[in-house]
Amino acid sequence: MPYWGKLLGLILGLMSGIGFWGILLGLLVGHTVDKARNVGRSGFFTSQQVRQSLFFRCIFQVMGHVSKAKGRVTELDIQLANQLMERMQLHGEARIAAQRAFREGKESQFLLREKLQELRRICFGRFDLIRIFLEIQFQAAFSDGFLHPSERKVLKTIAEELGISSAQFEQLINTMEGGRQFYYEGGWQYQGEGNQGDRQGNFRQTARGPTLADACKVLGVKNSDNYVVVKRAYRKLMSEHHPDKLIAKGLPPEMMRMAKEKTQEIQAAYNLIKREKGFK
Repeated sequence: MPYWGKLLGLILGLMSGIGFWGILLGLLVGHTVDKARNVGRSGFFTSQQVRQSLFFRCIFQVMGHVSKAKGRVTELDIQLANQLMERMQLHGEARIAAQRAFREGKESQFLLREKLQELRRICFGRFDLIRIFLEIQFQAAFSDGFLHPSERKVLKTIAEELGISSAQFEQLINTMEGGRQFYYEGGWQYQGEGNQGDRQGNFRQTARGPTLADACKVLGVKNSDNYVVVKRAYRKLMSEHHPDKLIAKGLPPEMMRMAKEKTQEIQAAYNLIKREKGFK
């Protein structure tokens, strides 16, 4: 029923004992509640096909916008975006659609906040989708081995628009920094001199192996945490990133490989912690 909020507000206004103004205030509050519920309901019941289509397009539009954060989109940025499309095995019409969306996102008139609000609406009640959307944006931003301050600023804005707190944002940063040291099949990272990398466009696998600290960042746990805490964090992350669950919630099939790679990273981090700390 679309008027439950107003009805409840009316009842509370009458019970307040302050007469007309109490009733008016109750109706206004009830109207706000009804409006919020209707927005959430429309997003929750969006068709799977519509949700997947919008999610796919928004991934590459926002990726293009983040690439432009440094001032201009370089040839390297385009190479890295195409590399990500290769990892997703996008070919034919899907590849063309992704490239078109990327170009749209880097245009000066691109309405970032409006697109993110639309994404948040169609992902209502599906935080796992929001999380993997951000993780893909972080992967793209980190792919040259360096997170530029301007990219970080735009990513923070994106996170805020999607309802991610500052603490959750910093946790995602830590997770990405730790995860970059884990090898995943088909996963490559741009490497070069210093932190910013060699801008000649050479790609190779990560130079050093992951450490216990990296593994703890991936799972979001402390080095001092016991086995129960580590296992609980591991199971939670594996559930949140389970490819089949994400597809059922609206993740485009083209991005299933990204979800699989993430579960491999989580599994590898868990195994490393167990080995290093002697957990059985």
